Amino acid sequence: MTIRRLLNLARRPRSLPPARSASTSALAASPDSISVPDTPPVMIYDRLSEAVRAKIKRLDNPDPRFLRFASPHPSVTDHTEILSAPETRVTTLPNGLRIATESTLASPTATAGVWIDAGSRFETDETNGTAHFLEHMIFKGTSKRTVRQLEEEIENMGGHLNAYTSREQTTYYAKVLGNDVPKALDILSDILQNSNFEESRINRERDVILREMEEVEGQAEEVIFDHLHATAFQYTPLGRTILGSSQNIKTITKEHLKNYISTHYTAPRMVISVAGAVKHEEIVELVKKQFTKLSEEPTTASQLVAREPAYFTGSEVRIIDDDIPLAQFAIAFAGASWKDPDSIALMVMQSMLGSWNKNSGGGKHTGSELVQRIAINEIAESMMAFNTNYKDTGLFGVYAMCKPDCVDDLAWGIMHEISKLSYRVSEADVIRARNQLKSSLQLHIDGTSPVAEDIGRQLLTYGRRIPMAELFARIDAVDPSTVKRVANRFIFDQDVAIAAMGPIQRLPEYNWFRRRTYLLRY
Repeated sequence: MTIRRLLNLARRPRSLPPARSASTSALAASPDSISVPDTPPVMIYDRLSEAVRAKIKRLDNPDPRFLRFASPHPSVTDHTEILSAPETRVTTLPNGLRIATESTLASPTATAGVWIDAGSRFETDETNGTAHFLEHMIFKGTSKRTVRQLEEEIENMGGHLNAYTSREQTTYYAKVLGNDVPKALDILSDILQNSNFEESRINRERDVILREMEEVEGQAEEVIFDHLHATAFQYTPLGRTILGSSQNIKTITKEHLKNYISTHYTAPRMVISVAGAVKHEEIVELVKKQFTKLSEEPTTASQLVAREPAYFTGSEVRIIDDDIPLAQFAIAFAGASWKDPDSIALMVMQSMLGSWNKNSGGGKHTGSELVQRIAINEIAESMMAFNTNYKDTGLFGVYAMCKPDCVDDLAWGIMHEISKLSYRVSEADVIRARNQLKSSLQLHIDGTSPVAEDIGRQLLTYGRRIPMAELFARIDAVDPSTVKRVANRFIFDQDVAIAAMGPIQRLPEYNWFRRRTYLLRY
């Protein structure tokens, strides 16, 4: 072979395309030719979501004939007709004491209570537990009534006298018949102004509170949230427990109780709330006559909070205990305060995440994608989204309980759905969450006691009673763009606080949770 021929062979292409037939050419030239659509590939991270939706569709298979009666698509409805409510009247006395009433004369009963802007947050490390101890001691006799007389008077009226203490508020209230409201107010004024605090009663109550602490330690949810506050707000007053330490309970004295009352049970920090079969003018006159010994110290709770603010710290606490059958953990972000404009959006986001219990059933049919994921894959026993507000901060997150071998899957599902609020929010999910939130708010104030509590709490936190129509309007103003904006403020690339207890060896490390506050695939 000559050199010229070898060069010619080298210049030829290595492979030639096959000659097209006439039919093939005609097909290619035809306007109806088949072409591959230019669609982006499905992201590998979305396949799990699509699989969940496919399962739901196969399980439900709804009959279209019945969809007009129970449509799976939420709709925006007008609640104007159900928002009519009695007026909340408020009177402020010269000493700063506020009196608020809501008259429902058709109701045979009424609830009268005293809401105080004081709780465990306003204690010191040495006196932590005093507010709760005082709640117990307030019913142990006064200069006018012995314990027996107090109990018999309430029993003879057929009434109910109770109290509770939180981190920022303390409440004493009585539910009685409408005609017995003057007696109830007299009892409340007596126990708040004339309590004896006998040493024998104090020593006896120590044992009662210590037994109560043992009972609380057996309630997993209470313990988890105490640990969550301790790690999220460490070295600040909000990190302390409400009950206090056992050492403090053993050392609290009569002087501690009296000092706490004189310092924090002041007229400007108290609201007397009455709801039911009452008249505002009569309640005001009764309060003027009975609540005459209250301190007029002008220092407000907000001023005390400003001196010792609560700082959120990204951290975790883990208690490994294989004797506990189920693992439980709470994941929380720094939330909004009561007066923060974004607090309403966080309430809607809490409703979007939802809550679920294995015994309740129906998880795969709920609107929350987190609940759907958990129920279909059976990776949890219970789950609850929470949104807790305080005067200057808050906590927003999810509490869950599961079997030990499901901990990592459950943690992945929770963080995936929480982080997704910053990127992908559908209009249908927001509408459904708004409807659920408005329904729960209406159900919450069904009765004189919830109404009185709602009035007292809102006057302490907002300084006024927010009408339900205004609250509904603020909820309806939340749309998908609002949810994304608020999620980017509180969730996207923010520190988290984690409290976990039980067989949690498979719970991912803290940095794993921190990295999943954002999704790089978007």
